[in-house]
Amino acid sequence: MNRSRSTLFLIEQLIVIAVFAVCAAACVRILADSYITASDSRDLSNALLAAESGAESFKATGGDVTLVASLMGGRTDNIRGQNAAIVYYDKQWNICPEDSAQYKLSLICNDPAERPALLEGELSVEKITGEELLSFTVVARSM
Repeated sequence: MNRSRSTLFLIEQLIVIAVFAVCAAACVRILADSYITASDSRDLSNALLAAESGAESFKATGGDVTLVASLMGGRTDNIRGQNAAIVYYDKQWNICPEDSAQYKLSLICNDPAERPALLEGELSVEKITGEELLSFTVVARSM
């Protein structure tokens, strides 16, 4: 009789451990998903702040991407035949050189021939891997 009780107790303990293991696995999965969501949210928030700074600089300088690049600590380049300002950021979203960058802001000024009073720019923030975080068009009055 005593042996039967100890066998039942052992089976009960194994079931409890199995249930605990299933619950622990579910919790680990939830924590991993929340970490990824928080990381994506942090990237998007910082990208939005960088993009807002770029858009405001574009408007304040009357669409002069050379001034935008110098104000934001970036450089100028020629992308698709258009003048562009490019700023690189490290993983903490501090401005950095291209070789240590994790993120890139690019502001391409479109040709003003169609509407000389207004300058349009395409602003995008992306990961160095090419994954776009956000992108929009900004308009400034030419000076």
